[in-house]
Amino acid sequence: HWTKTSSTSHYHVVASNHVSHSISHSCDPGEATKLLYDLLYTEPIKIVLMPGCSGVSTLVAEAARMWNLIVLSYGSSSPALSNRQRFPTFFRTHPSATLHNPTRVRLFQKWKWTRIATIQQTTEVFTSTLDDLEQRVKEAGIEISVRQSFLTDPAVAVKNLKRQDARIIVGLFYETEARKVFCEVYKEKLYGKKYVWFLIGWYADNWFKIKDPAINCTAENMAEAVEGHVTTEIVMLNPETVRGVSNMTSQDFLAALMSRLGGKNPEETGGFQEAPLAYDAVWALALALNKTVAPLKARGRRLEDFNYNNHDITSEIYRALNTSSFEGVSGQVVFDAQGSRMAMTLIEQLQGGSYKKIGYYDSSQKNLSWFGNDVYIQNSQPYLNNMTAVGCMMALAAVFPLGIDGHHVHRSQFPVVCQFRLWLLGLGFSLAYGSMFTKIWWVHTLFTKKDEKKEKKKPLEPWKLYATVGVLLGIDFLSLVIWQGVDPLHITVEKFTKEAPKKDLDVLVQPLLEHCSSEKMNTWLGVVYGYKGLLLLLGIFLAYETKSVSTEKINDHRAVGMAIYNVAVLCLITAPVTMILSSQQDASFAFASLAIVFSAYITLVVLFVPKMRRLITRGEWQSEQQDTLKTGSSTNNNDEEKSRQLERENRELQKIIQEVKTNSSALDRTLECSLIPQEGV
Repeated sequence: HWTKTSSTSHYHVVASNHVSHSISHSCDPGEATKLLYDLLYTEPIKIVLMPGCSGVSTLVAEAARMWNLIVLSYGSSSPALSNRQRFPTFFRTHPSATLHNPTRVRLFQKWKWTRIATIQQTTEVFTSTLDDLEQRVKEAGIEISVRQSFLTDPAVAVKNLKRQDARIIVGLFYETEARKVFCEVYKEKLYGKKYVWFLIGWYADNWFKIKDPAINCTAENMAEAVEGHVTTEIVMLNPETVRGVSNMTSQDFLAALMSRLGGKNPEETGGFQEAPLAYDAVWALALALNKTVAPLKARGRRLEDFNYNNHDITSEIYRALNTSSFEGVSGQVVFDAQGSRMAMTLIEQLQGGSYKKIGYYDSSQKNLSWFGNDVYIQNSQPYLNNMTAVGCMMALAAVFPLGIDGHHVHRSQFPVVCQFRLWLLGLGFSLAYGSMFTKIWWVHTLFTKKDEKKEKKKPLEPWKLYATVGVLLGIDFLSLVIWQGVDPLHITVEKFTKEAPKKDLDVLVQPLLEHCSSEKMNTWLGVVYGYKGLLLLLGIFLAYETKSVSTEKINDHRAVGMAIYNVAVLCLITAPVTMILSSQQDASFAFASLAIVFSAYITLVVLFVPKMRRLITRGEWQSEQQDTLKTGSSTNNNDEEKSRQLERENRELQKIIQEVKTNSSALDRTLECSLIPQEGV
């Protein structure tokens, strides 16, 4: 509580032990009632009350109006407290549970959804939250086509969602009921790429892995059912490293709080998550009280003049709190017209069994910001992308030694130049093309099988990708070492027909052309070209085979396929042409260098420009994973996948029709037999 102190222009918190105890002791409204009246009828006079949880806040805030008291809570989330007629002097730094709804509606609009479904546990907090959501989606032109509720058993509600073909589903229930719901979801197959579930974000991160005797689903069943769902969670700790009104960053506050706890486990410390909200509540009140000094002084009044019949001072404190706006350790502190905190909402998605941050929504600024670019780039296997970039740079660097001849270096140093050409081109090709080939190989290996569960049974582990690149690079490295150890490159000079100069100098000019060669050059080139050629042809085949595959694990494989086409065509043309033009140094150098430059730059553009665009636009993430969220249907939007799905459904329908025909024929025969007159009757 807040009491009157000495006559100064600044005020300080005076908290009594029994008040803080009443707020935190099991959130008991009965005990809170007793302590409230004890506080009101004992000195000193109280100015502000600061309860904690929703149950106590409801009682205190409703009674406080009778004593002209402001109520400021740090831990109340019940939507019922947003009623200004019932709670006219109530404020809270803990956002209302309905704050999730503006985020949900913004996401629905972002992904152009017009029909959603809901399933809720029948409790006051979820009912009021859903009523608020219904009003908001109606204003946004979005229809709630299915609305289901349950008390303890969600089986019927989930079946109704399935029967009415719900795709975008908002679930409002506590964690224990969430396990029951998703066990039924697994049984009804109401999950996967055709569905998007929105849940509350304050469950434990491993809530679906906890053994629960109330359900008969395994941990694997639950993990499969919950994969891909989206959660919204109130941000209680400022994610940005900024110093607010307290001159502390959120991390500074967290460090100070941990120091005060003295080594206690935060997870076992009640109210740990709400601590930033409580801290900012004290700051909000302090700033508001200081803000009242000048206007009260102008009217010849002071805060010290307050008593329980003084409505004017209460109104001034109300106005000061209502206009609060400052940077706290929990983020920007602003109150809406109902006295509820307007805060940022964290958006997460369960990916591969763990929650990944995908964005934030600031309801006060109506700003939706994404981390989707990071997700997209991460799913494109960035380490392989880096290998491709390094390989392209090595290949581009090989252009310079290709243009060096005896005019630039001494003949004794020319074999070194030959080695640079060979190693830069060989290893550059292995890194650049090898990393792309690895992606396309594993996409083909894992995702082109007829078994639809292949992807789930054989997860793509990063070490397999790196091992594949390592094998390709190792083969090239070993072959180059053997080549240079057995038959090293050296300089050879090709002599051409002597020519007479234009001026009659009575001399003849002997044209010479320096080559990098070895004793069995054609044999070595045949081995290298044969091996590389097979890799190029296999890469083209795999790129064609995987052009209609859709997967989130290597989400840029189509761009990789385009780059492989480019590299393969240029290499398969350049290799024989440069051998034919080997005696024409200018033409040979121009053709080889242009082929290297074009293949390298086109590869870099195809692979990296889309990723750079996503980073620059910050949020326009259009990966296949998000296409799923936009449509609420299968991520695989290609015609072949749709055709296969329709064929399967068609076969199932044909079986059902055949069974109906069989049963109908049997019934007809039975009916005919029953109608035949029997002898002797």
